[in-house]
Amino acid sequence: MQGGLGTAGSGGGARGRGSEGRTRAGPGPDALCSPQRMTDKCFRKCVGKPGSSLDNSEQKCIAMCMDRYMDAWNTVSRAYNSRLQRERANM
Repeated sequence: MQGGLGTAGSGGGARGRGSEGRTRAGPGPDALCSPQRMTDKCFRKCVGKPGSSLDNSEQKCIAMCMDRYMDAWNTVSRAYNSRLQRERANM
């Protein structure tokens, strides 16, 4: 699955347990929120029939979709950074 969270055999982004039993951090939130990924998701959601230009409703849908996507990314990023800080403090 392209762009999914780390799974066994997916390379450097997989989450796992260190020798002390602590969880190692997997891919950061930046890996999950690239401009290309956001554009692809919002385009698929908002544009039914691609043409030479976007109509008003498609433009509004894409703008709102990107705003929601960025809000969600910011929430995930804050939670991720908070968890990293807690794990570093427990080392």
